[in-house]
Amino acid sequence: MRSKRSSSRHDDLFRERLDAMINMRHSLVRLAAVINWQRFDDEFGTLYSPIGRPGVATRLMVCLHYIKHMYNLSGEIIVERQLENPYWRYFCGLEYFSHELPIDPSSMTRWWQRIGPEAMQKILETTVETALGTKTIKPSSLERVTVDTTIQPKAFAHPTDGRLYLKALQLGAHINPDFSTSELENTNLFNDRGSGSLG
Repeated sequence: MRSKRSSSRHDDLFRERLDAMINMRHSLVRLAAVINWQRFDDEFGTLYSPIGRPGVATRLMVCLHYIKHMYNLSGEIIVERQLENPYWRYFCGLEYFSHELPIDPSSMTRWWQRIGPEAMQKILETTVETALGTKTIKPSSLERVTVDTTIQPKAFAHPTDGRLYLKALQLGAHINPDFSTSELENTNLFNDRGSGSLG
């Protein structure tokens, strides 16, 4: 079931409002003001059942995933650190300071599995549209994408590989005309089968 929005806008005398204790010029506060949160309610509303217990607010789940990828942290750490960071709580749409966890960390995984990768793509699109709308980035910045490939295997050969040894022999023959390879041509270093099995 969809989450129910609080209809009361009155201050709670027994709880401290987050906007009264944070710097309203903070980057997350300003970002929260320009993102179209209603879009996520419209996009993901069909994934909720019309009956049953009210679900977690869509904005809260979207914001937790934003922060998760922004700081490259696990869901458990994100939820726990919300207790210490009022800016994260405000960004997630919470109004009052609290000493309780907003959700169970496992809810982030279940929510991500429910919306699927296509919905996560829409969250990314909203991020880009917001950045373009606020002129944080220029359209030309999106023409070229830099991909970090440090974790992907590289096609390199170690100095001890047979192919490197073979290339060194061939290069030596090319540089020095007196370098004779007649004796080596009969070995399996220079035939396709032999060089293919090296390295």
